Amino acid sequence: MIELVEVSARDGLQNEKTILPTADKVELIRRAISAGAKRLEVASFVNPKLVPQMADAEAVIEALGKTEGVRTIGLVLNERGAGRALQTTVDELGIVVAASDTFGKANQGMDIAESVAMAGRVIALARERGRDAQVTISVAFGCPLSGSVDPDLVVDMARQLAAFNPLEIALADTIGVARPDEVTALVTRVVEAVKPLPARVHFHDTRGTGVANAVAAVAAGAVTVDASIGGTGGCPFAPGAAGNVASEDVAYALGDKMAVNIGTLCEAAVWLNDKLDRTRTSAMTRAWMSAREKR
Repeated sequence: MIELVEVSARDGLQNEKTILPTADKVELIRRAISAGAKRLEVASFVNPKLVPQMADAEAVIEALGKTEGVRTIGLVLNERGAGRALQTTVDELGIVVAASDTFGKANQGMDIAESVAMAGRVIALARERGRDAQVTISVAFGCPLSGSVDPDLVVDMARQLAAFNPLEIALADTIGVARPDEVTALVTRVVEAVKPLPARVHFHDTRGTGVANAVAAVAAGAVTVDASIGGTGGCPFAPGAAGNVASEDVAYALGDKMAVNIGTLCEAAVWLNDKLDRTRTSAMTRAWMSAREKR
């Protein structure tokens, strides 16, 4: 089976103009859980002045509480964010490092070497506190500020990060520039470089290749896919980045490899669009709405 990491409550909301109240964020997470999501990115512990959509991270986690069989993830960009996350009941820390000195300095104030070292310290800190931590290599397929990214660099970063023994290593196409053949090549190499650690992938659908990239990544050995209900989201630090690949689109493409209820995901996408006052949504949700209207 391929695992879904539902990211709508974090990456899905952090670039939307409408800031949802805490209660609606919790409702979104609960709807995702009802659809079968067992692992969810629920908040990010970042500067609220830069990402006001995530200012209530602690309140969301407190209001959500614990659900048996469900794991929550809090994204962190540095040790300060990790310290905040560890004061909550979040199950995992999701650490981000950038495969670009330019992007890393603009986004986190760190170059590649500094961010890899930070990840090692945060993984150790999480382990001391009895928590899991995993690492995502952002802009792994291309940087909005410096252009193309050398695959050899990404593989080397993945190998260095794997030495810290995190829960997993993820590759993120932060701005949606990857093509399926590039995904196949890089994921294959990273899977080999980090084994026995599992590999996760995170795609944006800027150029309409998000679902194809997810399918290619799974075929190349990735066992977990990040996705967002309704295809919401984007990176506030990546100008022009479109939404994440939609959970319901990925689930449909993977069929019985992903154990979620697509109809419930589509229903949640319609609910979320209403809350965000947006009209753009996923292909699967449009098809689901059309079929429902014909009944």
